[in-house]
Amino acid sequence: LGLLTKLNWLDLSSNSLTGTIPSQIAMMSNLAGLYLYDNSLTGTIPSQIALMSNLAELYLFGNSLTGTIPSQIALMSNLSGLYLYDNGLTGTIPSQIALMSNLSVLDLSGNRLNGTIPS
Repeated sequence: LGLLTKLNWLDLSSNSLTGTIPSQIAMMSNLAGLYLYDNSLTGTIPSQIALMSNLAELYLFGNSLTGTIPSQIALMSNLSGLYLYDNGLTGTIPSQIALMSNLSVLDLSGNRLNGTIPS
């Protein structure tokens, strides 16, 4: 998929996809919307996803993603919607998320996050 550099939207939601999110997905530099929700994806959210500078919407909910939320996600300055709910994410909410000025929707419910809510 990384070779599809002119693609604006990728919707693979509500399938039976398995495996991990490939880090090469970050090569899709024009992508504004990435919809991988309601699948059976496992593993961690690749930190390379932060290289997707045009991404406005990231829907990864309803999978079996584990690990922490990468702090690099805060570098996604155009991101307005971040939907990571109903996974198995652990750790703390990165404090850098509080600096994302364009973020209008943040849904982290249904995970196993701990610590404090960033101010």
